[in-house]
Amino acid sequence: MRAMVLDKPHAPLRAADVPTPAPAADELLIDVRACGVCRTDLHVVDGELPLPKLPLVPGHEIVGVVRALGARVTRYGVGQRVGVPWLAWTCGACSYCRAGQENLCDAPRFTGYTVDGGYAECTVANERFAFVMPETYSDVEAAPLLCAGLIGYRSLRLAGDARRLGIYGFGAAAHIVTQVARHEGREVFAFTRRGDAEGQQFARSLGAAWAGASEQSPPTPLDAAILYAPVGGLVPLALRAVRKGGTVVCAGIHMSDIPAFSYDLLWGERIIRSVANLTRQDGEEFLALAPRIPIRTQAQAFPLSQANEALSALRAGTVRGAAVLVCG
Repeated sequence: MRAMVLDKPHAPLRAADVPTPAPAADELLIDVRACGVCRTDLHVVDGELPLPKLPLVPGHEIVGVVRALGARVTRYGVGQRVGVPWLAWTCGACSYCRAGQENLCDAPRFTGYTVDGGYAECTVANERFAFVMPETYSDVEAAPLLCAGLIGYRSLRLAGDARRLGIYGFGAAAHIVTQVARHEGREVFAFTRRGDAEGQQFARSLGAAWAGASEQSPPTPLDAAILYAPVGGLVPLALRAVRKGGTVVCAGIHMSDIPAFSYDLLWGERIIRSVANLTRQDGEEFLALAPRIPIRTQAQAFPLSQANEALSALRAGTVRGAAVLVCG
């Protein structure tokens, strides 16, 4: 099969013909139709996440059709469309798994990081960690739901019942979570790179009440803020923007160092918290909710062979919405 392979961090992906994987007893063999290009993929390629499997096929927002079943598979059938997210497997035995916190598992596997992912014509996935995808979405439209959507949904839930919500970094996750927040009657305040008038207009077109540069103060104190941009310097800015008792949610898997800031920004029972991975419950809830809102994903499609170009566009901040590889 054709695949785009990472041989070492900081290097371009290599187009290669590699063996089609064989599914283990509890796995699905999937013909990949589309795979989202996520900022986490950038962190892997750019060497910001340590110890990836090498060589590696990246990609963890996978939409495809089941081609073959492992001997013990019971949940899916050949020809069924499924989605594969970042969380590829958990042990089920550690204290976190037993407590319903499988996103914090002590021995997890991650799609496109510790196991091969979806920048390829085929992939395998454990049947317990695959989802039935809503029929109302095309393959390209559905792919961003599997990480941008799922992490966006989890970060919104961790922001509590905030009525006035700030979003820093208006990319794939932000454009989805804004639609969820507006559906729930929240006000959204969007923060983008300085001078990004197009990005600010994009946010307003999705219902943001206000949009400005990250360094600006919002017109009213926020109840909570979610940071999708992996920039530690935004944490003090977000703390300054939220009211007493407000929450700042850091939603990325990687962030540059947070600079020192005065205690008065944290004082007043403000909270800083992170989002780590996702749970299967997050997936079931969000994928049922998305078509009811309905969420409309905006995706820029690239052929599989242009994975490097898609990553470069994401790195440069020129993608509006999500970038998606068309793999079938």
